[in-house]
Amino acid sequence: MRTAKIERITKETQISVSVALDGKGKAAIDTGIGFFDHMLIALSVHSGISMTVKVKGDLHVDCHHTIEDTGIALGQALGQALGTKSGIVRYGTAYIPMDESLAMASLDLSNRPFLVFNCDFTNQSCGEYDLCMTEEFFRAFAFNSGMTLHINLLYGSNDHHKAEVVYKAVAHALKTAVTENKDGSTLSTKGVL
Repeated sequence: MRTAKIERITKETQISVSVALDGKGKAAIDTGIGFFDHMLIALSVHSGISMTVKVKGDLHVDCHHTIEDTGIALGQALGQALGTKSGIVRYGTAYIPMDESLAMASLDLSNRPFLVFNCDFTNQSCGEYDLCMTEEFFRAFAFNSGMTLHINLLYGSNDHHKAEVVYKAVAHALKTAVTENKDGSTLSTKGVL
C-alpha cells in the first residue's frame, strides 16, 4: 500500500499526518478549526486518499500557521507516498459543481511545483477559517508534494460553497492523477519525473 507519515514540530505548530493513497478515503481530522476539518474531510473522501491529520497550532494568534503548516505536512506525506511517481496516471482535471458554485482544478504530479489560484471570496471567513488561507493551503500542499496545480473558481455566491467546491475539485483531480497506470511506466518523455 502507498502510505506515508509525517511529523512536523515547530514553535507554532505540532502536526502529525498520515496518508494512504489506496485507503478508500477514510478521514480522521482534528486541526482545531472546524471549517478546515470539514474541507480536509472533503479532500480525503473525494480523492479516495485516507488521511489522519492531528494538529495543535497557535490558534490564539490566528489560523494562518495551522493551515499553512498542515498544507506543508500533507504535501510532504503525499510526495513521500508517491515515491518516484512512476506508474501513475500523473495528470488529473475535474470540474465540480456545488449548488450555485462551479470550480475547476487541473494538476500534474510532475515534481515541478507551481500554483495558479483564481478564486475570489466575498467574506473574510467561514467560522474560524480565514478564506484567504485557501490559497496558502494549496500553495503549501502543491509545493511540498511536487505538484503543478491550477485552481479556477468559475462562479458562485455562497463562500462556504465556493471554498468547498474548490477542495472537492482538487480532490477529484488528485484521485485521477494518483491512479496507478496499467503497465507501471513513468509517463514522461524523459523517462523520470
